[in-house]
Amino acid sequence: MDIKQAIAEKVEAFASVPAADVASWFEVPPSPDKGDIALPCFKLAKSLRKAPPVIAAELSAAFSGFGGIIKAEPSGGYLNFFLDRKDEAEKVILRVINEGESYGCSDEGAGRNVCIDFSSINICKPFGVHHITTTVLGHSLSRIYKHLGFNPVRINHLGDWGTQFGKMLVAYKKWGDREKIENSRSPMRELVDLYVRFHQEAEAHPELEDEARAAFRSIELHDPENWALYDWFKEMTLKEAQRTYDLLGVEFDSYNGEAFYEDKMPAVIEELKEKGVTTVDNGMTIVDLSAYGMPPCLILKSNGGTIYPTRDITAAIYRKNTYDFYKNLYVVAYQQNLHFRQVFKTLELMGYDWAKDCVHVNFGMISMPEGTFSTRKGNAIYLEDVLLKAIEKTKAIMTEKSPDLENMDEVARQIGVGAVIWGPLYSSRIKDFTFSWEKALNFEGETAPYAQYTHTRCCSVLRKAGAYDIKKADWKSLDNESTANLVKAIDALPSAVESAAEKYEPYLIARNVIEICSSFNKFYFENRIMDEDESVRSARLAVTDAARIAIKTGLYLLGIEAPERM
Repeated sequence: MDIKQAIAEKVEAFASVPAADVASWFEVPPSPDKGDIALPCFKLAKSLRKAPPVIAAELSAAFSGFGGIIKAEPSGGYLNFFLDRKDEAEKVILRVINEGESYGCSDEGAGRNVCIDFSSINICKPFGVHHITTTVLGHSLSRIYKHLGFNPVRINHLGDWGTQFGKMLVAYKKWGDREKIENSRSPMRELVDLYVRFHQEAEAHPELEDEARAAFRSIELHDPENWALYDWFKEMTLKEAQRTYDLLGVEFDSYNGEAFYEDKMPAVIEELKEKGVTTVDNGMTIVDLSAYGMPPCLILKSNGGTIYPTRDITAAIYRKNTYDFYKNLYVVAYQQNLHFRQVFKTLELMGYDWAKDCVHVNFGMISMPEGTFSTRKGNAIYLEDVLLKAIEKTKAIMTEKSPDLENMDEVARQIGVGAVIWGPLYSSRIKDFTFSWEKALNFEGETAPYAQYTHTRCCSVLRKAGAYDIKKADWKSLDNESTANLVKAIDALPSAVESAAEKYEPYLIARNVIEICSSFNKFYFENRIMDEDESVRSARLAVTDAARIAIKTGLYLLGIEAPERM
């Protein structure tokens, strides 16, 4: 049994508090001299009607001679536990090696679907570097939920509807060359050039805007010629975007975008009216949310046209009916905070109690040192270019450091792409993030290449050692601080995964991976792994193997590959 669970059950018997609750209270003391784990007794004060320090003192006696615990020491309102290092090491290391890359998996989510709306690129627009956070954050969350037994439904809610397609039609028909576009390595860049030209020309000829609105109206009416062109634009966009998704290792279960919901909105609009949720204001159909401190949610414009909230409300209902989701996540930047508050409140007013299961997983903005991006101005930075440049820079570094490395191109891809993915996932998602080549490709410090390098170091040690016999491991030889810290970091990965899912914060896993790596490197330098004593060697190789598994598992959950050589 896990030591925390064993302690929790003992506390349950003492205080009549459910062990499951107690097990979630544990904290890590601020320094090793304060113990290995700490139980805050403040949460027991109300039920026991005693001061926390008194509870801690009384509880400490209950753990005298308790298996796996050397001592339980009260400290203010905390009870600090000093664990038997060799006992902990044996339990943790055996668990990791037995579970392998399934380490930390659970069946918590068995039979439950989690819809994750992420990436959501726009048709006819660049798959820009500004899409990196939503793409890698959503991808990581899908892997985390899968690891915990849930069934993630990965949705790319395409921006494939709106007046911009009328602009593209006008621009293409006036200045486009189909042969040039189709023969280009990047048809999308050709289309973006046309889009930029439209806005430049429209400044001098504003009547082009009227032509664009009329052109989009023809798409809405499924005009055969214009619909065929719209379909062609969409096909080229997705084909080109797939190159970027392939580099990132990202896949989707659904590409249903805004256009998909066009024929489903009338029924939802009628439902809103029948339930008395909407009112009419200056010809617009709205949901009045003033009682909830929000501006009105617009459902229909005065000309009868739909808008983003109409589509998102319809999409949410469709997803519930189709997937019966446990949670419905929207990985979208914080600029849309109000939009999703309005959408979720409208769903609640419609009587859908599952509205509470819809979550806006918001995040900060990403920028490059070059500044901000604008498709209209033609200064967007393509994510594919960033990834390829990262791979190129990585290969140059590796050619200098490891000129004889086999599979150089493959390893450079793994490290370069991992470096780009890491940045948005290493800090709390709500923070704005500026991408830096120098920091991302640094093989030292808190970066993906550092974590990947540590993984290769583990692999190298194990390759040189050959097979080891874990049955002969002398667990007593692991009773030192560097090993104890490494074991503690490895043991923390499953709870980091659970917290990442609960808080929608993969950075908790990234921080744990770095802790494992830094602890392993200290263990590596302070312990003779290839000891002459077979029992000591086997124990230390088992620790190395467990570190390798934990690092690889953590990186996988972040969407990052773990090369075995670099």
